[in-house]
Amino acid sequence: MKSNDQWSSRFGFILASAGSAIGLGALWKFPYMAGTNGGGAFFLIFLLFTFLVGAPMLLAEFVIGRHSQQNAVSSYEKISGNPSWKWLGYLGVIASFIILSFYSVIGGWVITYLVRSFSGSLTGLPNSRYEQLFGDIIGSPATSLLTQALFLAITVAIVQFGIQKGIETASRYMMPALFVLFLVLVVRSLSLDGAMEGVAFFLQPDLSKLTAEGVLDALGQSFFALSVGISLMVTYSSYLDKSANLTGSVISVVGLNVLISFLAGLAIFPAVFAFGFEPTEGPGLIFTVLPAVFNQMALGGLFFTVFMALLLFATLTSAFSLMEIIVSTVTRGADNRKKVSWIAGLFVFVLGIPSALSFGVLADVSVFGRSIFDMMDFLASNLLMPIGALLISIFVSKKMKRTILESEVMMSSKAGQVIFPLWYGLIRFVVPAAIIIVLITSLLSY
Repeated sequence: MKSNDQWSSRFGFILASAGSAIGLGALWKFPYMAGTNGGGAFFLIFLLFTFLVGAPMLLAEFVIGRHSQQNAVSSYEKISGNPSWKWLGYLGVIASFIILSFYSVIGGWVITYLVRSFSGSLTGLPNSRYEQLFGDIIGSPATSLLTQALFLAITVAIVQFGIQKGIETASRYMMPALFVLFLVLVVRSLSLDGAMEGVAFFLQPDLSKLTAEGVLDALGQSFFALSVGISLMVTYSSYLDKSANLTGSVISVVGLNVLISFLAGLAIFPAVFAFGFEPTEGPGLIFTVLPAVFNQMALGGLFFTVFMALLLFATLTSAFSLMEIIVSTVTRGADNRKKVSWIAGLFVFVLGIPSALSFGVLADVSVFGRSIFDMMDFLASNLLMPIGALLISIFVSKKMKRTILESEVMMSSKAGQVIFPLWYGLIRFVVPAAIIIVLITSLLSY
């Protein structure tokens, strides 16, 4: 294995893995889901499921990748000795193609808002204008396609240089910058008059506001927030040194993910409540409500620019992992990474064109009652990811020897002896049951 095909340190691996996990899930999806599901009650249930479902799945993928030292497709075949299991890896590659195709569209929206915010064109508008502006932006074919292509070009430009020189180097700058900017934003939000009402909404659980649907949303969010289910973390952990502490890495990645979700709540809800807005806006919270909120505070244009820069950093670090599983499947051990990276980027762009146009010229086109964009999201997030995660949990508990699992989990970890029995029970029984619930619920709601 080439040195550039390994993490230079466990710290670099943790930052890159945390960046993959954080993404839009923590900064875009978590705030609006918490806002529409009771705030503090949702956050409490989200934390519970993160530790009982998400973290065990993350450790399972780390174990598979580090033990096999192979790409996602080869890992399952090498460990099981059965070529049929390689299709679990291909499932992850296909899902990554689909996710990145519409994820890059959202990344394009973030770039558009960052540029507009930096130029000052979002400042001073009436509140009603922000919703109309968002509709104009996502409905413009030229804007959508150009910014989608730009987002993918940035992603490929980093991934083409490999693990150390590309993804790890970028993550070492982006992740600390993300935390620093977030802290600045949180301090400003908490200093607003009336901010404590937003803090109470976010941190004081009122279980009477939590519905059965909200509980399932929290389960799904905790599951998807850690990038598990499509072998992204199998790929990342395959570049780990054999002596790396996997349990410590899981604790670090989960901790960083929870911290960012916590900071997102403290940055958004106090400001929303301070200016009399409702936290129940849903997916449009970031693009329609927050610009109006920041517009009403001193230096609001500056702070909204900071927030959009945060969102771009987080979106890119997730995109790196999605692109890496695609590229590594083709190039492991070969010298054609740059060529494959750009070709893969082109294919993702072409696949994403219908999603980019689904709010404009293709707005009248629907698939099973959903827009093209929503259908791609549903296919990947509600079907492929849960199915992949279920199969991974079965693979670990049925196809990997317990002695191997013990060795991987306990290696370089004093806490491994305590953690292993708990993790083994969760991955065999609790995690599959939770995934089946999410999958069945998603299908019934379709």
